Amino acid sequence: MKICTIASGSSGNSTFISDGETSVLVDAGINAKRIGEELRDIGESPENLSALLITHEHSDHIAGAGVVARRYKIPIYANVRTMDALVAMKITRKIEPGKLVVFENGVDFILGTMVVKAFSIPHDAVDPVGFSLTGCGGTKISVSTDMGCVTEEVMKNILGSAAVVLEANHDLEMLRTGPYPYYLKKRILGKSGHLCNDDAATVAERLAASGTKRIILGHLSSENNVPEKALEAVTAAVQCGGCTITVAPREVHGEVYVC
Repeated sequence: MKICTIASGSSGNSTFISDGETSVLVDAGINAKRIGEELRDIGESPENLSALLITHEHSDHIAGAGVVARRYKIPIYANVRTMDALVAMKITRKIEPGKLVVFENGVDFILGTMVVKAFSIPHDAVDPVGFSLTGCGGTKISVSTDMGCVTEEVMKNILGSAAVVLEANHDLEMLRTGPYPYYLKKRILGKSGHLCNDDAATVAERLAASGTKRIILGHLSSENNVPEKALEAVTAAVQCGGCTITVAPREVHGEVYVC
């Protein structure tokens, strides 16, 4: 299995995952041109994509979704409430109905040579999800960002993953003393907001203890976090030497990790 973040943060999110036979994008929050350029830069062809999986309807996850699906002739996968939101937002215009595939949260579905499961996450969208993808060799990779907290359902689904993209959105002190208005700070800190470094560290500790080899910290706030603080908090919690912690870059692709 191969994973690489294409972009990560409030300005746009997209992650490439492949098992060598089937290749997918999780979200397309940047434009199709950039996604194509970033994929080619890591030696992958966007024309070889099999599907686009959507976590939720916020613009930093779907801004480029319609053009990506049309340009590369791939289906969009989303649960029914998110798909309804995409239709209402006209993201799916000019896409054939057969290319809009609805899945059910918590139920495995087959996508080429992969087994995919979407699991519910706590965020202020209509029906947001994370994804676990198991490749033809049995290796699992998970993407779990945009969470105000980590539920046991989330943990159950991401445990056992070889690699996880995990949110570390903000440093609590930077957020609390920063320039954001009160209502926005309250939203971010809420149970349906975003995950702080300290909570990411608690999750990372459990993942590493269960055998996860790579944790990619994603969706860092440009105003309320810095990579050094996220790495420091999470690395301090992970005592297992067999797990590597990295931070996903905001504007360009990250490191390609093979597991």
